[in-house]
Amino acid sequence: MRQTRLQTWSMTVILGFWSLCVMYPLFWTVIASLKDNKQFLLGHPWALPNFPLLWENYSYVWQKYKFGNYFINSISVTTVSTTAGVLLSATTAYAIARFAFRGSNLLFLSYLAYKMIPAFLGIIPLFFLMNDLHLTNTLSGLMLIYAITAVPFGVFMLVGFFKTLPKELEEAAAIDGANHYGTFFRVMLPLAKPGLVSLAIVTVLNIWNEYIMALVFISTPGKYTLPVGIAVMQAEMQYRTEWGPLFAALTIAMVPVLLFYFIFQRQITGGMTAGAVK
Repeated sequence: MRQTRLQTWSMTVILGFWSLCVMYPLFWTVIASLKDNKQFLLGHPWALPNFPLLWENYSYVWQKYKFGNYFINSISVTTVSTTAGVLLSATTAYAIARFAFRGSNLLFLSYLAYKMIPAFLGIIPLFFLMNDLHLTNTLSGLMLIYAITAVPFGVFMLVGFFKTLPKELEEAAAIDGANHYGTFFRVMLPLAKPGLVSLAIVTVLNIWNEYIMALVFISTPGKYTLPVGIAVMQAEMQYRTEWGPLFAALTIAMVPVLLFYFIFQRQITGGMTAGAVK
């Protein structure tokens, strides 16, 4: 009994310390966004901001650097790419997991092999291909790239999940007159919701923070996504010593992902444990 309590307290202390290590950089980013240049240059870097708090840093970065355009671009690209990527991953994984056809294992292994190749090695041929299709410097082309590159990991994640679903559900749907598409969208896809939400979270994080592809394929400042826009802003602000607005921009960029994770945290947990329970 004592050993169990000791283990519980030990794990609580360790997890609490780890949580502080993770949360403090986020907290420091927020408080740094409320400081002026004098507090950065003359004060202690870890000190709390002086009053009054400079909430003007947020409106300044939003208007002066057209941060709203970057934010809207990232929201649009992430939403469309995640939706398309998750749907493509689900349909492909369902076909591989539930239908026996020649070459299914080879097809699955080919998706796994793609994850072993560093993404930046394919940037040059991908750029020429997108240029021939007249999709460079367009948000639609960037959405297409993100959606397609999200499929291999999505297939890897969902194939095992679809294999755990009982075949009796498909048979019951077939008896009721449902075709393959009806079975997938009305029966299997709702049952795969925990896995789909977990995949969506990973995809959102990857696309929201992606920098290299957006830098290579987008050249017009008005079409920049947040990572590229913040990098451009940082290059300008470091010579103007506008550190407060820069941290305000970082805080704004963090908020959507934190809200998304907070809203779907139960589904994320369920998606991680669903396969083990079944």
